[in-house]
Amino acid sequence: MDHRQIVLDTETTGIDPKQGHRIIEIGCVELINRRFTGNNFHVYINPERDIEDEAIDVHGITNQFLRNKPKYHQIAKEFLDYIQGAELVIHNAAFDVGFMDMEFHRLRSGYPKTADVCTILDTLKMARDLHPGQKNNLDALCRRYNIDNGKRTMHGALLDSEILSDVYLAMTGGQVSLNLNNQQNGENNAQRQGEIIRLNSDRAPLKIVVATDDEQQAHHERLELVQSKGGQCLWLAD
Repeated sequence: MDHRQIVLDTETTGIDPKQGHRIIEIGCVELINRRFTGNNFHVYINPERDIEDEAIDVHGITNQFLRNKPKYHQIAKEFLDYIQGAELVIHNAAFDVGFMDMEFHRLRSGYPKTADVCTILDTLKMARDLHPGQKNNLDALCRRYNIDNGKRTMHGALLDSEILSDVYLAMTGGQVSLNLNNQQNGENNAQRQGEIIRLNSDRAPLKIVVATDDEQQAHHERLELVQSKGGQCLWLAD
């Protein structure tokens, strides 16, 4: 059965939903069986309140920019349908899930809590277990796993989800398959479908390097030395 994961991040008007702060951006990246599908979700939201100056300093999203964006109730069903049944991969999940639950609760029309329709994996907890006593924010993890985050001059929900996807895959062993060819989209599609990818017939021939007589003699003498000390050398067998 396919394993569907949604790497998710939000940006908000402030840090505490209990003080009336709202979500202003949602960014999601879909992985199925640890492969990027391109079926991502991204939306800016009019929070119907002002954004704190400290929050603007973090993500750069202004009240003016959000003035004509949809309100949460206008995107809630599409968002819920998108995440339903998936495993959410979130860095510091309590923060984002707390805001999502608050937003669904505000609608008062039978919307569930996030954990009722999704499982949740917190990559911050995972990183702390793997690297106790070290910095485990997203920038620190990018440095640790050699993930390029040069575009991350400010926080952004979709960009941070894309970066977190790479960090999560690195923390959990990398992607399942190694694409050795990656020359044509058709070959990539074949790989995703489990088909054989064949090398091009017109590729340059591999260079064959043959050991010299002196190298072969030195190798033979080394094997005889190993065997004389009680070792067994299959290469000397008749």
